[in-house]
Parts: sequence; C-alpha cells; structure tokens
Amino acid sequence: MGKLVRDNIPEIIRRGGGEPDVRVLGVAEYRGALLAKLFEEATELREAPADEVAGEIADVYEVLRAIAAVDGLEWDAVEKVADGKRAERGGFRDRLYLA
Repeated sequence: MGKLVRDNIPEIIRRGGGEPDVRVLGVAEYRGALLAKLFEEATELREAPADEVAGEIADVYEVLRAIAAVDGLEWDAVEKVADGKRAERGGFRDRLYLA
C-alpha cells in the first residue's frame, strides 16, 4: 500500500539510486490521501520527542495548507476564519478541560 509523499521525495529516492513507483492522484483520491496523511502526521506529532516537535508541527501545517488548496481555499481565508473563531470562542491558551 502506498502513501502520499512530498513533491521532492521521488527525486530524492532517484538520487539515492532507487526508482520510485509513483502516480499522480485525481482530485478526490488526493483529498482522501491528504486526510489520511493528516492523521499520520498528527500521530507522529503526538509521539515526537521534544526536539522533533517543531518539524512534526511543520508537517501537519503543510498537509493542512494542501487540504485548504484542494478545497479551493486561500490560506489567508483559513486564518481569518480561525481568528474569528478565536475571538468568539477563545483559543486553547488557558488549558481548560471540560470534565
């Protein structure tokens, strides 16, 4: 079973002497693969040691940007919605946990 990879990975594999078996996904399949990738990256973030957290957050961020793009959303629009939700409902800064 394959997985979605970053754009430069096939070339990196070739430079290492390998021959990657890649194909370009259709839009619907791509969106599904992005959602699967989001869960993969979120799991890696959850399990990351402290010195790798920034890199894992960057991976989650990149996947979220790709999901927004495939859905026709500019990242600035997503940030504007996030700002509005934060203004109305708050963020997570206070570490509140509803029991």
